[in-house]
Amino acid sequence: MKRRRIDPRRAKSLCTYDVAELAKLFGVCRGTVRDWIRRGLTPINDARRPALFLGSEVRRFLLEQRKSRKRPTPAGQIFCFKCRVPRMPFDNEADYRPRTLTSGNLEGLCAVCGTMMYRAVALANLDAVRGNLLVKFLEGHLRISTRLAPSLNPDAEARTTSHAKALP
Repeated sequence: MKRRRIDPRRAKSLCTYDVAELAKLFGVCRGTVRDWIRRGLTPINDARRPALFLGSEVRRFLLEQRKSRKRPTPAGQIFCFKCRVPRMPFDNEADYRPRTLTSGNLEGLCAVCGTMMYRAVALANLDAVRGNLLVKFLEGHLRISTRLAPSLNPDAEARTTSHAKALP
């Protein structure tokens, strides 16, 4: 099943919710909300049923959970989505391919699984992000609007004349 990104802002700070209301609000099943309780979501009323939760507490809990899943990527490493951890690229080499005039991607090959890894980086921050990586600068894919002489299709005129001659 696809992992759903839960938006903590859906819980209103001053409202109270029971398990079924939280499940409906976030689009998860009641078992998921009960799992949140086991992991530290505290109800307002300790031993009574139904368990009620203050919206601000729900927000705090969900933001904490999101923060605990973050994997900061240190300088000199790129996050590998297949391995799910930041790794050094193969041979400590990466390519910088510009996307715009001010930003681009660091591209490298994962040394463990062989998957391509990408890290978005601003050109101004490249020295801080690359750490001890050997970075090779590649030419970016230029947009037609930024080229000095956009290429024209020379076959376009030939096709229109040949089709016109083919008509009776």
